[in-house]
Amino acid sequence: MSIARAGWAVIFRCLVGAGMGLLLCRYPGLRSGGQVVVVLGLVWALFAAYFFRDPERPLPQDLQKIYSTGDGRVLSIEAEGEGDEITIRTFLSIFNVHLQRAPCAGTVTEAEYIKGSFRVASAPAARRNERCILSLTPDGHEGTLVIEQIAGLIARRIECWKGEGDHVAAGERYGMIHFGSQVAVTLPPCTRVLVAVGDRVAAGLTPIAEWTS
Repeated sequence: MSIARAGWAVIFRCLVGAGMGLLLCRYPGLRSGGQVVVVLGLVWALFAAYFFRDPERPLPQDLQKIYSTGDGRVLSIEAEGEGDEITIRTFLSIFNVHLQRAPCAGTVTEAEYIKGSFRVASAPAARRNERCILSLTPDGHEGTLVIEQIAGLIARRIECWKGEGDHVAAGERYGMIHFGSQVAVTLPPCTRVLVAVGDRVAAGLTPIAEWTS
């Protein structure tokens, strides 16, 4: 299993810390502290390798399906605005893969980064957290999908690798949130939801909705 590029910098810093601990171990008066530093550095390096894992997944081929953008547990499925659009929110714990994948093939028509709070990502108040929003016009279908990367209490960095005018394939990696977070997909009316609250989903693998026209 590969590791996301952002993870290598974290792993390197942890290993540097462990190396500094080894240097401290050479001095009798600092040996105990150095051993602690070595252990912490190695433990954090292993955790970073686990957290930033980037498993290879086949790109989905069913153009009638809309796929989850993140790995985690479905938090809510509801109409949050005045229209008929349904929003599916998914919570990503620190133990989930944190790469986001496109829900379907399409073109990014708008990209917006909104500053906000850093509430616990599993709470309703997280809807006002700092987030990155992409509007996606799907290939071969009407309507617009809105996909969000949402920061959390621990997650303070959002990476989005796509911008206005970019085309994405279904299941293509498009960003990453560092540590616990939330993702959301707002569906146009011409879709039918396929998941329920509490379901476990995987980015690019689990169909969360399908087109009805």
